[in-house]
Amino acid sequence: MVIDLHRWRRRDYTKRIEEWMELQKRLRIYELGSLPPFLLVFAGNIAPVDHRWNQHGLGGDNFRGLCRDLHPGPVSLLHWSGKGKPWARLDANRPCPLDALWAPYDLLETQSTALDQ
Repeated sequence: MVIDLHRWRRRDYTKRIEEWMELQKRLRIYELGSLPPFLLVFAGNIAPVDHRWNQHGLGGDNFRGLCRDLHPGPVSLLHWSGKGKPWARLDANRPCPLDALWAPYDLLETQSTALDQ
């Protein structure tokens, strides 16, 4: 997701998305993870990211214990779409090789490292 932060703040998108999330919490109106509130707020005012930039599906095979490799060519965005999130696999000590790219941002590991020093 690429966001114009000035527009985001001007239009108070955070509050609008949080309102949909609160409604979801009370009524369970959708089943597709975190994407629906964004789609509801932006109401079609979105543009796709060229598939050559976006390596998606890095978390999609976790239920079978499989790991995916990067597609050939340059990649700008890494998207762990699906249930296999790198932070969960790292914290469970069952990472896929590409999860090492996420490791520097893993809060549990970062906190543990800071406490050890």
